[in-house]
Amino acid sequence: MPEVKLHKWDEVERESLTPLLDRQMVYGERIMLSRIYLQKDSVVALHHHENEQASYVLEGAIRFYYGHGDLKTVDVYAGEVLFLPSNVPHSAEALEDSVSLDIFNPPRQDWIDGTDAYIRKQG
Repeated sequence: MPEVKLHKWDEVERESLTPLLDRQMVYGERIMLSRIYLQKDSVVALHHHENEQASYVLEGAIRFYYGHGDLKTVDVYAGEVLFLPSNVPHSAEALEDSVSLDIFNPPRQDWIDGTDAYIRKQG
């Protein structure tokens, strides 16, 4: 039987990626939960990945840019969820101090092994 494990957010490492962006993450074999802390004006560069993503904004507001060519925008506020299908280019900008819970399937291997340079370059 696979191991059942309880995670407590206050015991999960909070990784500082830039002066304006921190994250915490827990993951299993097929799913990852990440709590993302974005200070106002924090930007995540345009990128894409094979992983499906759901971004549930817990606090604040985040503007997402997405698509191919002319990017579309959508503002996501506390209590709302944005679903991003696999391989859709997207970026994000915090309109105010925000916290989101991002869910990925499968887990983001680049986040696990620290090869996610696109997010670490932002300020």
